[in-house]
Amino acid sequence: MRVISTIGVLTSGGDAPGMNACIRAVTRTAVYNGWKVYGIYRGFEGLINGEIKELTTEKVSGTINKGGTILKTARSMEFKTPEGRAKAYENIVKFGIDALIIIGGNGSLTGAMALAKEYDIPIIGLPGTIDNDLAGTDFTIGYDTALNTIMDCVDKIRDTASSHDRIFFVEVMGRDAGFLAQNSAIAAGAEAAIIPEDSANVDQLAQFIERGVRKSKNSSIVLVSESKSGGQGGAYYYAERVRNEYPEFDVRVTILGHLQRGGVPTASDRILASRLGYASIEALKEGQRNVMVGIDDDKIVYVPITRAIHQDKPIDRELIDVLSVLSI
Repeated sequence: MRVISTIGVLTSGGDAPGMNACIRAVTRTAVYNGWKVYGIYRGFEGLINGEIKELTTEKVSGTINKGGTILKTARSMEFKTPEGRAKAYENIVKFGIDALIIIGGNGSLTGAMALAKEYDIPIIGLPGTIDNDLAGTDFTIGYDTALNTIMDCVDKIRDTASSHDRIFFVEVMGRDAGFLAQNSAIAAGAEAAIIPEDSANVDQLAQFIERGVRKSKNSSIVLVSESKSGGQGGAYYYAERVRNEYPEFDVRVTILGHLQRGGVPTASDRILASRLGYASIEALKEGQRNVMVGIDDDKIVYVPITRAIHQDKPIDRELIDVLSVLSI
């Protein structure tokens, strides 16, 4: 088993509330075990450029309640090339880093696996994304906070929707995963959610119009995943269809955008991030490598990174039925 005394930790891809709590947990658990910790700034781009500084318990003090990431994050086109990864590995050797902990989503873990395949470096992935779209874990860091942010926004939008008898299409993040749209729709009492997982054999807009808009319910909120799967283009696409196919309705669109990424992490995200960060060091102590640390039925699990990034994470079909029934 490889002896580990120094680790590097970075955040990559889109930021997610709770990343700082995770960095804090990784740092303090590593220091507790007598290891040195290097923070790698600006993700894989910073690893290439040598933006690497030692982290101590004091440097992560007071960060558990902060959104964003103190290590910054950036997209790196250079890291996608063998030459870029070679530069990154040179800095890993230069700083004496024995293992890497990567906090991020699908793209970040894909990049981590490319590095792991080319060089003998143990890598532990931690699921940090508001999309909740990584297989092998019930929840990802940042998802709960984003869900609560969306719910709060939709509560406010409903006030004006009711005042003006309007249909509001509210677009949320998620790419090809409808977890945010579906669950925020239930939490906010919305009339419908249009998600990629439910688009294969049904016209979701027609279905909503036929059952969801009645004389007794002149205002409606519809949550829409930003996904463009199947050629569909999000909230504006559906709003334009309503204007063309159902001109009797007054339609508005709200794109929540990066608002969903920010804010103080919820207690759930702080606890999840702390547990996963602690478990990442335990995984390295056990000799684990190329695994993502996840949560399954409230228990810590180790999932091969290849499974986390390549296997689709299905949405619970019961959630679709719940919303359908409760939105009458």
